[in-house]
Amino acid sequence: MNVSAPSGDTAQPSGSEERVIDGRAAWRTADRDTGKGVLAGLRVLDLSRVLAGPYTAQTLADHGAEVIKVEAPTGDETRGWGPPFDEGGQSSAYYAGLNHSKENICLDLRTDTGRDVLRHLLDGADVVIENFKAGTMARWGFDYETVLAEADPRLVYCRITGFGVDGPMGGLPGYDAVLQSFGGLMSVNGYPDGTPLRVGVPIVDIVTSHMAVSGILLALTERDRSGRGQLVDIALLDAVISLLHPHASNWISSGKVPQRTGDFHPTVVPYQVFAARDGDFFVSAANDRQFRSLVTALGAPELATDPRFVSNGVRSQHRDELAALLGDRIAQWNRDDLAAELERAGVAASPVHTVDQALTAPQTVHRGLFLDTVDYRGLGVPIKLGRTSTRTPRRAVPRGSDTEAVLDAMGYCADDIGALRTGGAFGGA
Repeated sequence: MNVSAPSGDTAQPSGSEERVIDGRAAWRTADRDTGKGVLAGLRVLDLSRVLAGPYTAQTLADHGAEVIKVEAPTGDETRGWGPPFDEGGQSSAYYAGLNHSKENICLDLRTDTGRDVLRHLLDGADVVIENFKAGTMARWGFDYETVLAEADPRLVYCRITGFGVDGPMGGLPGYDAVLQSFGGLMSVNGYPDGTPLRVGVPIVDIVTSHMAVSGILLALTERDRSGRGQLVDIALLDAVISLLHPHASNWISSGKVPQRTGDFHPTVVPYQVFAARDGDFFVSAANDRQFRSLVTALGAPELATDPRFVSNGVRSQHRDELAALLGDRIAQWNRDDLAAELERAGVAASPVHTVDQALTAPQTVHRGLFLDTVDYRGLGVPIKLGRTSTRTPRRAVPRGSDTEAVLDAMGYCADDIGALRTGGAFGGA
C-alpha cells in the first residue's frame, strides 16, 4: 500500500539523507513465536481501545497473527480501570485481559508526525481494526473507502461502532450497558418484581468482538478467492440484537412482549437455580426423559406422572408449584453429591461456581483455559484446532514498549526517532 500523506504531513523522516521506510518491515520484530498458529504471518494493526476492538485483535494474536497495538499517549483508558493493578501500578488487570501477545507503540495521532508513522504502518498491514468516533480516520486522511481501499485493494478493514455510521443514530457512541438497555437485553434480565439488570459481564462488547473475528476471517477467506479485501462493518447494536434468542422469536411468533423471569428459562421447566444444603445449584431438565430421571434421583418418581408435570407445556403452567416441590428435596443434598448423582442419571446440572472455582476447576485447567506459569498468569485460548497449535499468550506490555524497535525495523534511525519525539509524535515533547 502507498497511502498518500495527509496534508501537512512529512512523507520521509528528518535527516540529511532520504531513507526508505518499509511499513511491512514493522512486523519483523512482532512475531516471537514464528509459525505458531493458523494466522501466523498475518499482520494486524490494532488502532482500537477499551474492549471490543482490543479483544478482537487479541483473539487473532492467540492464533498467530502479528499484532501491533497503537496506543495514544494518554493510554487506553482501561489501563486505569482498577483495582487490581499490576505490580508497578501502571496498568489494570482489565487491560491485561484484552491486550496480551501484542507489540505496543505509542503515537499521538493528533499530530502530523504521528499520522505519518501511522501511514507507514498502514503500508504493511493485512488487517486494520479501529473503533474511533465515526469520521475520525477520514478527517486524518485515512478514509477506508476513498483512500485505503484504493491504495491497497487487499486490505481488510474492520470498523467497530456503537450504532453504525449512518441511519437515525449513526455515529453515536456505544457503551455496553447502554446497548444492553437500548437493545432489549436488559428488559429480560432480572426478576419479575425487580428492576431490569445489566448482565454481569460486558456481554455486548464480548459478542461484538467474536462477530468481528468472524467477519475478519470471512473477509480473508473471500480475499483468497477474489484477491480483494473489504470493509467489515461491526456494530454493538447488531451484536445485542443477535443475542435476543428466544425472546425475539417468541415475540415475532406470538406478539407477546417477553418479560423478566429471573433465573427461570422462559420456556423450559425446570431450568433454574435451587438452594442446596451448602450453596446454590443449577438444574436443567430440558425434556421429559430428563425430568423423569431428575425426580427419580430426588426420590420423588411420582412427580413424573403427576398431571401437572407430565410435559414441559403443563410444567410451565405450574412452574411455582414444581419449583417448591423440587426445592424441598434439593435442599437436603450437598452440591457435589447431587451433581454426581444427576450426572449418573443423565440430567444436566452444576453447582453455581464463583469465578475462582470456575477457573481452578480440574476440567478448566485440563482444557488449558487458565494458565499459571512463570511467564504468564491468565486465561488461555478458548478456540482449539485439531492440527494447528495456538500461540502461548505473553503478558500485555506497558504503553509504548515496542515503539523504538518497531520504528527501527521500518528504517527509522535514532535521529529520526528523536525528531519524532521532539515533534510530539509520541506525546508531549
